Amino acid sequence: MKTILVLLLFSTLGFAQSRFDGTWVAKMDSVRLPSKPEIYQLQNGKYECETCIPKISVPADGNDHHVAGSPYFSSIAVRVVDHQNIQITEKQRGELVYSETDSLSPDQNYLTEKISDSSAPRGEPVTAEEAFQRVGQTPPGANAISGSWQAEKIVDVSSNALTVTYLSIKDGLKASNPGGEGYSAKFDGKDYPIQGAPDHSTVSLKRINANTIVETDKLAGRPHYVLRLTISHDGNSMRVTETDLERGTKTIFTMDKASSAQARVQ
Repeated sequence: MKTILVLLLFSTLGFAQSRFDGTWVAKMDSVRLPSKPEIYQLQNGKYECETCIPKISVPADGNDHHVAGSPYFSSIAVRVVDHQNIQITEKQRGELVYSETDSLSPDQNYLTEKISDSSAPRGEPVTAEEAFQRVGQTPPGANAISGSWQAEKIVDVSSNALTVTYLSIKDGLKASNPGGEGYSAKFDGKDYPIQGAPDHSTVSLKRINANTIVETDKLAGRPHYVLRLTISHDGNSMRVTETDLERGTKTIFTMDKASSAQARVQ
């Protein structure tokens, strides 16, 4: 299912003061992934994802099945390719917004998830590849995909999921990403709409000090992400700590200011 990384890169929007202004790029080698495993079950013709939001339980027959509770998709289809590969697609109002291929290693102890996410309002789809290690046994009689899987590393992710641009406004911040999502919010703790996100998505900002901002993202008035963003003393990097309140997980990574990131490559 949709990786936590993709979900955090879309919602990591929020900085303050002029030293935060500019374009920032996430460093994949800095990512500390959640310690909570993903739990999948594929047995007796049914696919279940215990840790997905919302939880998934649909026939694995390759057909679209309605799923309630997500602002991002309204139906899902799961197709079993063979004992070590499955394909998952999600649609919103009949339009494809997400596809995923899950593949097991020959020894069935490692799982690779390759995704393509086109749910953003504009731009090219986000693509990513994430590797998992098995931490739970396959239940008797189940497809080998079944079990608990610990996220091990991000193998690859497209650049349009890594970049965010910020601009200070009076007593607040304006933010945008290549997918067309963004907001303009003040540091007053009030809720402001997130453009390009699902209906009723809002953000509120709180300035802790000159270097630290806390961002709270809400959906239909309910907090679902809290991000703590701390800029380094030299102003060239940003530490991002994201708490996913629905999943009960935490992800930490670093973003570099674009000019600094480019200088290191040259």
